[in-house]
Parts: sequence; structure tokens; C-alpha cells
Amino acid sequence: MRGLQALACFLCLWLPWLQCDEPASTGPEQVHLSYPGDPTSMTVTWTTFGQADSVVVFGPDPGAAFTRSARGQAMKFVDGGKLARTMFVHRVTLSGLLPGQRYAYRCGSPTGWSRAYLFQALLNGSDWSPRFAVFGDMGNVNPQSLPRLQRDTEMGLYDVILHVGDFAYDLHTDNARVGDSFLRKIEPVAALVPYMTCPGNHEQKYNFSNYRARFSMPGGTESLWYSWDVGPAHIISFSTEVYFFLEYGQDLVAEQFRWLVKDLQVANTPERRKERPWIITMGHRPMYCSNNDHDDCTQHESVVRQGLDPHRYGLEDLFYKYGVDLELWAHEHSYERLWPLYNYKVYNGSTKAPYTNPGAPVHVITGSAGCQEQLDPFVPEPREWSAVRIEDYGYTRMQIFNQTHLWLEQVSDDQKGKVVDGIWLIKQRPGAKAWQ
Repeated sequence: MRGLQALACFLCLWLPWLQCDEPASTGPEQVHLSYPGDPTSMTVTWTTFGQADSVVVFGPDPGAAFTRSARGQAMKFVDGGKLARTMFVHRVTLSGLLPGQRYAYRCGSPTGWSRAYLFQALLNGSDWSPRFAVFGDMGNVNPQSLPRLQRDTEMGLYDVILHVGDFAYDLHTDNARVGDSFLRKIEPVAALVPYMTCPGNHEQKYNFSNYRARFSMPGGTESLWYSWDVGPAHIISFSTEVYFFLEYGQDLVAEQFRWLVKDLQVANTPERRKERPWIITMGHRPMYCSNNDHDDCTQHESVVRQGLDPHRYGLEDLFYKYGVDLELWAHEHSYERLWPLYNYKVYNGSTKAPYTNPGAPVHVITGSAGCQEQLDPFVPEPREWSAVRIEDYGYTRMQIFNQTHLWLEQVSDDQKGKVVDGIWLIKQRPGAKAWQ
């Protein structure tokens, strides 16, 4: 019998097309953190292939043992592929954390535990300077920027990761095994800092079910859109994909748009905007780009920008009306920074300081973290609204220093971590008042 089991394992390892089922392991894997919106809390998510309890043991670092524990729930997830692979996605929210305190934790159950990890609870209030890594379009194959991102994270350079859509290429591929492999690869990053996401076009299979099942973003919309506060910023994550996969229901476009209007109205009340003057959006497909392809952003009447015909639910006018300061995008496998822009017109603050008190939102496209589709070329001549274009593998760093100053820089992995672009975005008047 043992000989037959060994032969079966050998064949499954070397002949993957046999599509052997995994044993029903209760050992936790694919561990990642997310921020539920409360600085005294942190959510831990992981996967097992057999039923098990959902427990996190944790305690202050350094020196303290795992003196506390928290329990959560496991969701049974059945992938939409032909094998209908089953896994269990566990979610546990830790509460009662001390903002700014480092904690050690491990997750699992008595039938199997993860290794120990460390994280730092986010600080409370708006008077601090959160640091981010920002990128999209990172795959299971050729995730070139991931080792450098891991080193950065282990050095404590980031408080939060923003992954602006497109994971694994694709999460559902090979009956969701590619998604498993990708989440294992990012665990050394995502288990240390909150890994905040938005859906991209590569997540659409089976009505975005792999994306919705695997990530645990705040709010009640299964991670498709949500918002949260961090330091002096209000960050909004939304789905551009509702505009393109209408077979899942055109009502989603209207529902998300109504949610965006309400969220932006609340974020623009005088008290809220005074406390958190920065409003930053993250969505996968950009409104503008100068890449040499036929993506939506190359079209004059971009669907994301103008909405569904006839100009319903367009996002450019909405974001302009409510004074969105910075719009983060991906999808194009390159880096492009635009001048302050609205309706194809540049509104620089001044000739010498275009990003000081600009007259329109700033767009940054950062989709070159690395994937099997390689990099995207640009059209030969940049558009008049395009400030910088870089065709290197890399990612963006962002630090919101205070209520008036925000720093952005682009790191080239091709150039061994060299910072190849950087700007100060300075706004002394918050909101749409700055456009006047």
C-alpha cells in the first residue's frame, strides 16, 4: 500500500496534468492581513483544505508569549472549475489592540499552526504619516518586484500595501491552484502588513468568486468596493470591472456609483475634510494612458471616465466634483504619471511647481510589478497631459507626510531599486475648493 501511495505522489508531482486532489490538510497557508478600519483591530485570513477551527494566538512583541487568542469563522469555498476544488477560508479579527504596538501571532488550530509572524497595529487619529507600497498586475509567473517588496517590508518601510488589481494571472487558473501558489508567494509580505486590494479584470471568472472569497476587505460588499481612513487620508477602493463585465448585472454599476456618491459626500463634510483632507482612490483600469494598445484608457470616450452610454455613471466628473486629490491605477504594465488633469485639460499649479495647489486631480498608473504578460509599450510621442513614462518593472512608494504634503516615488526593480521618479503633491486647500 505504501508503495502505491508513493507512486501516486510521484506521478502527481511530475505529471501535474493528472490534476490529483490535495489531501485534506488542516495546516494553515496563504496567510495575509487586512485592515478592518479600526486601529485597535486587524483581520487575519488564511486557507486550509480540510475543516478546522479558526484561531489566532497573539501577544505584544518583544518578549511576551501568545497571551491572547481570538476566534473567527471558516467559509467553505468551492472553486468554479471542473474539479470543484474545495477549500476553507478562515477569517479572524483581532480586537483590543494598542495602536502602534507590535504584535507576534500565529494562526490555525490544534490540528496545525502557521509559523509566527509580526505586525504593527496602525496608529490612531490623523496626526501621523502612513507609508505605502502601491502596485498592480503582479502574477504568479514573473513577479519580478516581489523579492524587493519583501525586503522593503521586512525592513519596516511600509505600513500598508495597496495592490491595485490583477492577482496571480489568474486566481482561478488550473482549478484555482494558481491562486493558491500566488497567495503562498505573497505571504512573506502580506502576513506582515495589511494587504489592501481592489478587483481587476483578471479576477472576473465565476463572478469574481475567487477574489471575493480569498480577500477580507472592510465593508459589506465582498471586497468589490469599500473605503477606510488612515492618517490624514480617506482611501476609496472601487471596481472598474463592473463597467466591463455586465453579464454579472448592470445594476452593480449603479449600486457602486450610488455608494461612491454617498461615501464622497460624507468624506467632504467640513469636519471630516478638515481632519482627513486627502481623498485617494484606487481602481484598476485608468481613465487616461498613453500606452500603445487598445485598452479603454486609450479611447477618447473611456468607459471608466465617461460611464455607460449615454454618459451614465462616469467617474471623472464625480471625482472632480468631490475633490479627489490622487487617483491610483494599474492595468497598463508600465508606470505613467500625469499632470493634474480634468477633461483632457492640464491644470498645473504653476509652471515651476505643477503639483503645488493643482487645479485638478493627479493620476498615477503603476502596473509594472511583474507578470507573465511582460511590459506594455507606449505610443512614440507622449500626450500633452503625460508628465513621466517609465517602461521598467517596479512599484510605487507613497507617504502622506501631513495634511498638506504627500510624497510619491517610483522604484525600478530593473535598475536595482533605483528611485526613477518622485514628486511632492502639496495642497493647502482641501477638496474641490482647490480647483477654483
